Amino acid sequence: MIKINKDNHDQPSEWVMRFSNYITPKSKVLDVACGSGRHSSLMLSLGHRVTSIDIDVSGLFYLKRQSNLRIIETDLENKPWPLGKEKFQAIIVTNYLYRPLIPQLVNSLSTNGLLIYETFAKGNEVFGRPRNPKYLLDRGELISFFSDKLNIIAYEDLEVISPRKSVKQRICASNHINSVTIS
Repeated sequence: MIKINKDNHDQPSEWVMRFSNYITPKSKVLDVACGSGRHSSLMLSLGHRVTSIDIDVSGLFYLKRQSNLRIIETDLENKPWPLGKEKFQAIIVTNYLYRPLIPQLVNSLSTNGLLIYETFAKGNEVFGRPRNPKYLLDRGELISFFSDKLNIIAYEDLEVISPRKSVKQRICASNHINSVTIS
């Protein structure tokens, strides 16, 4: 089991933790814009095979010896998608928004796969970064990306107080043939 170091690394998102147990055991999981690897670490601790991708992967130094971890360092906004047509049973994205990447995320989700996505929305500029509208979702924008492509399990558009005050939108959606209900 991987231990998450509270002193050096952010804790996993409550949203990701809420839905992580619904990922099929021993799945291939993609952690997009993985940062310091807080979700990669969580997924590894749950027994998944993880692909972590980011422009700077130096924050993953503490995970590099994990046999179920593949690390890809690339600029998702200025280089071609590095994973070709590879499919994942789960895709996790937090605190990252690059709208042109949305169709690729949907295409990379396998049948019965789970998408867990959480990022900042307009109104967040009052509390801090990001402030640039390019990186902030409009009201209802996140659900609009996926509502006609995936089965929406849960969606929130709200102000949160933890881990810091911010405005976020978050979604959990499935590429399941039949609708899925998760409580």
